Amino acid sequence: MSDPHSSHEMRDLAGPEQSPGEHHSDEEFHKQQDHSVADEMSQRVRVLCWVMTGPPNHEKKAKHVKNTWGKRCNILLFMSSQEDINLPAVALPVREGRDNLWSKTKEAFKYVYRNHLNEADWFLKADDDTYVILENLRYMLFPHSPNEAIYYGCRFKPFVKQGYMSGGAGYVLSKEAVRRFVERGLPNNTICSSSNGGSEDVEMGKCMEGVGVVAGDSRDSLGRGRFFPFVPEHHLIPGHSPKSFWYWKYIYYESTEGMDCCSDNAVSFHYVSPNQMYVLEYLIYHLRPYGITYKVEMPILPSMDNLSNSSNAVSILKPIN
Repeated sequence: MSDPHSSHEMRDLAGPEQSPGEHHSDEEFHKQQDHSVADEMSQRVRVLCWVMTGPPNHEKKAKHVKNTWGKRCNILLFMSSQEDINLPAVALPVREGRDNLWSKTKEAFKYVYRNHLNEADWFLKADDDTYVILENLRYMLFPHSPNEAIYYGCRFKPFVKQGYMSGGAGYVLSKEAVRRFVERGLPNNTICSSSNGGSEDVEMGKCMEGVGVVAGDSRDSLGRGRFFPFVPEHHLIPGHSPKSFWYWKYIYYESTEGMDCCSDNAVSFHYVSPNQMYVLEYLIYHLRPYGITYKVEMPILPSMDNLSNSSNAVSILKPIN
């Protein structure tokens, strides 16, 4: 199966039983890499990642998230209905199934609020078939303060006045957004639905709007998207899907097919199979064309508290010719 478009198509996919292993930092090309900016960013822009999963997927999918992009989160948690200390997975008081995803989302953010609110600045929700490039997420978030009431993702336009973020592509809430969601939204069923069902991402969008959290624009300076609800092929290949496909009616901003679809600092892709997780891991973090390098200057990082809105955005990573 290639290029799936639904959770049903992803259901039976599983990753390798034997670990593909990893390249070591003392190898020739790895020794030449300079991670200092990324390392500094990981301390300045702390991201807690919580991944939506369930008991049947702990081995099939979740562990492959842990083995790939999940290891770059400052804190990584898997939200399930069954504890698994090897991931680790948190046993939330919810039932499994698509009809309970909204309930699981609410319980997950309550757990994060109670146990980790002061240990991170931003809080990413992703699925166990989402692949995230954490360095690019931190780069995007850097100009913003976690005290802003804002969240980011792949923005869709129906159902919510300001739009809402696709659940599968992943969305990231500021600390203030999490605080408002749990303290103001969840106790008030006129703002946040108290039911278990409903589309998780739509219901989150309604809650965010109801508590005054802004749906942020995650596009880059060229207007290219960063969060994607499908695998790269879907967005990169012109004519891949007809204009009657639901995506074209939902996407908030005008979206282009081909190379102009996607930012060079893309953050996430959805419906990524467990095997494809390792393929992306290799292509992004290991494969290098010989003789082509990209260097960045270490910027003078301003205090996050002084960056209160997007008008303070600065280009912190400058190519050196």
